Amino acid sequence: MSQKITDDGNLTLPEEGSAKRFRLSPMSRRRLHNFRANRRGFWSLWIFLALLFITLPAEFFANDKPIVVYYENGFYMPIFRSYPETLFGGEFETEADYRDPTVAALIDREGWMIWPVVPYSYRTVAWDLPVPAPSPPDAAHWLGTDDQARDVVARVIYGFRISVLFGFTLTIISAIIGVAAGAVQGYFGGWVDLLAQRVIEIWAGMPTLYLLIILASIVEPNFWWLLALLLLFSWMGFVGVVRAEFLRARNFDYVRAARALGLGDATIMRRHVLPNALVATITFMPFTLAGSVTVLTSLDFLGIGLPAGSASLGELLAQGKANLQAPWLALTGFFTIAVMLSLLIFIGEAVRDAFDPRKLFAGAKPPEPDASSTPDSPSPQAPSSGTAATV
Repeated sequence: MSQKITDDGNLTLPEEGSAKRFRLSPMSRRRLHNFRANRRGFWSLWIFLALLFITLPAEFFANDKPIVVYYENGFYMPIFRSYPETLFGGEFETEADYRDPTVAALIDREGWMIWPVVPYSYRTVAWDLPVPAPSPPDAAHWLGTDDQARDVVARVIYGFRISVLFGFTLTIISAIIGVAAGAVQGYFGGWVDLLAQRVIEIWAGMPTLYLLIILASIVEPNFWWLLALLLLFSWMGFVGVVRAEFLRARNFDYVRAARALGLGDATIMRRHVLPNALVATITFMPFTLAGSVTVLTSLDFLGIGLPAGSASLGELLAQGKANLQAPWLALTGFFTIAVMLSLLIFIGEAVRDAFDPRKLFAGAKPPEPDASSTPDSPSPQAPSSGTAATV
């Protein structure tokens, strides 16, 4: 029989056969309430999640292959598997080109196809443009095409996804490394902190941009190369925040009591000090995510980011700069990046308000008096006359 914590913090034993329910602690509920109170950040989170819902499964929303093909009483999923043209009555053993009028006619004769909303992938070249590329927006290409006749809507969807995935991956791994380094420095202090800070100061002085340029001249940068190189420097932003929290908390009474009880340093750091440090880390993470997205966009704009042909918002901005006669390229890239970064900043502000101690207990209900106290006896919480109340 498991125990349960009630809203007032008391432990109660549930009745036999009762279902276990997950309940948030009072502090977590107040944080959630403060987050919802920031309407701008709250709705920004929902808008950002809606955009993720569209971009993460991008192949189902923008693709040059149909989602489902029904042919001769059989169902096929070209998104997940390649099928030869001969399977649909064609002549070639290579993968079927479903945009080919001949292949489409063969399938329509014995079945049907369901296409995505945007029937283009980020690398699909539209050969039937009425004007030279880049072509302006029309019914087929809602935001036009770029200078290589590729659909801009498809490239924005895939570019948004790769930017968010890159930013999330870089932020999470950087936070893990930075929290670990800051925790060790702040908890042990002394020479450990002194030497580690000098190493970080020297390492932070390394020219990151020059290293990226040198890397681009030796090997072709890709997603993992950029992630690994930026990870060498991005973790240092978390060290200062966590280090300050550990320096402040390592001399608290509950930490000294834990040492006196014989707990090891690793246990004290993980169970007693780290939860307090994570509050500042979580508050800092949305802004780091926005910075990571900006770094990738800047590198792609300079041409030393993702490989050529990759779906990238920075590459879309570079095309807009190179094709001033096609303003839809620069405007699309600018507004996409502006909306993404604005949503992340608004979410970060809401998270900061939710974890702010000054707002966490503002307007909180005072604790109810103990039921054992009688009206004739003075409350043990009330200070006696002539004495100052202490907090």
